[in-house]
Amino acid sequence: MTISMYALSVPVFDRYLGNLMNVLDKAAASAADRKIDDTVLTGMRIYPDMFPLSRQVQVAADFAKGACARLAGVDVPKYDDNEKTLAELKARCQTTRDFLATLKPGQFEGSDTRVVKLTLRGEPVEFVGLPYLTGFALPNFYFHMTTAYALLRQAGVPLGKSDFVGGW
Repeated sequence: MTISMYALSVPVFDRYLGNLMNVLDKAAASAADRKIDDTVLTGMRIYPDMFPLSRQVQVAADFAKGACARLAGVDVPKYDDNEKTLAELKARCQTTRDFLATLKPGQFEGSDTRVVKLTLRGEPVEFVGLPYLTGFALPNFYFHMTTAYALLRQAGVPLGKSDFVGGW
């Protein structure tokens, strides 16, 4: 049995971005109920040298759009990284999902062996498609999504595992 690069990427990123949007909705409701300005939540960090919640969500969206664009052989959409509120972060996730919806399975044919070139920390790096997706893009996406979830959970937002993984 073979599985397509499209199936390993677009539907996975789309589903989890949708889950992240639901988590952000719960965070907004919790902030409103507790009369907390939601920018208090978006500015939270686990540790001072880590990204705040806003950047965690931005980077998760960036990995989704970047990985899929590179594997599909299209330009990576550029975002301004200026979201400050939970609603703006949710909109960024939706913009990313809208982009993913434009991609078609045929665009991913042969992407398992396509060379993906990036610059990481100022250094050029080359990956091959399948290891890029499974060993770099997906783990980084899940890391930033998990960190966003953990920040909100720590802030008292009533979240559970099912909010992260979604329903079946």
